[in-house]
Amino acid sequence: MNAPDNLPSEDIGTPVSVKIRERVLAARKRFHANDNIAEFIQPGEIDHLLDEVTEKMQTVLDSMVIDTENDHNTQDTARRVAKMYLKEVFKGRYTESPEVTEFPNAEHLNELMIVGPITVRSACSHHLCPVIGQIWIGVLPNEHTNVIGLSKYARLAEWIMGRPQIQEEAVVQLADLIQRKTQPDGLAIVMEASHFCMGWRGVKDMDSKMINSVMRGVFLKDANLRREFLALIPRKA
Repeated sequence: MNAPDNLPSEDIGTPVSVKIRERVLAARKRFHANDNIAEFIQPGEIDHLLDEVTEKMQTVLDSMVIDTENDHNTQDTARRVAKMYLKEVFKGRYTESPEVTEFPNAEHLNELMIVGPITVRSACSHHLCPVIGQIWIGVLPNEHTNVIGLSKYARLAEWIMGRPQIQEEAVVQLADLIQRKTQPDGLAIVMEASHFCMGWRGVKDMDSKMINSVMRGVFLKDANLRREFLALIPRKA
């Protein structure tokens, strides 16, 4: 594996993952599965991390006694899996938050707005099995609320969900992010998802789904508003 350019001589040969980990530890920050660590990754290091993960994934395949030299279907599997994790399904760990343009609430909108369903894809941090579902977001703005485009809610959801997660924590993280960016009087999020760690393994039940919600601000205090939001969500039976 090649070392990143312009490294001090003492750093050459040190795995990129070790350098990134040392920066996180020096900053006394968490690096749990659902944490974003983009600020600790220097330009060009993701590609070197891809090389490192590829090598380690190859050792996993070797330990599973899969003949990747003669099986044409798995000859490039280690690289494909490494790329999938780092640059696709877990991209939300390694990239900065998407650009979201915020506008002042010039018209002083103060009526309930609902965005959804937004299709989201994640993975459980227990088995790295897919979690696929939908999210609905309810916002009650005030005159000071920042307004963002509808597509931006989907981008923020994709960024948060693009990490190994448990559903309960993912919804809270998304609520915290939207709350910071928009500062509404009320925020409500409902997520409904199928978990492949139940359907693909374990009890092998693909019909069961998990539904959870986060309510903030007036949604906690106003039962009528909460009922209105939940009644307007066109969930499938």
